[in-house]
Amino acid sequence: MLIDSNLVIYATQPRQPRLRAWLVEQATHYSVISRLETLGYQQLSDAEARSINAILDQLERVDIDDIIVEQAIGLRRLRKMSLGDALVAASCLVHQLPLATANEKDFAWIDELAVNNPLKDEL
Repeated sequence: MLIDSNLVIYATQPRQPRLRAWLVEQATHYSVISRLETLGYQQLSDAEARSINAILDQLERVDIDDIIVEQAIGLRRLRKMSLGDALVAASCLVHQLPLATANEKDFAWIDELAVNNPLKDEL
């Protein structure tokens, strides 16, 4: 399962021990886009960066290649979506991975993509 950026951020918050436990059991991958989105935040503290890295270091990184770029282009031609979301969804589709995200509505229209929201009952 590939974890979206929003879950990485939520997992660093002290009030999310259940999410952290879920990630340990379920998450296997993250997109390099999530690394950029989470660690590239201008006001990120060193402690927050360490927490994010601690999560990402446990997962396998999915880099962006030409196949993922072409898949993302196809998705964006079908419907307006952010570049980050298109690349994350394309990464999942190319590598046949389900997506874990708190923003399931952003991806619900992609029939071939399995989406799981571990915070569905908490947000």
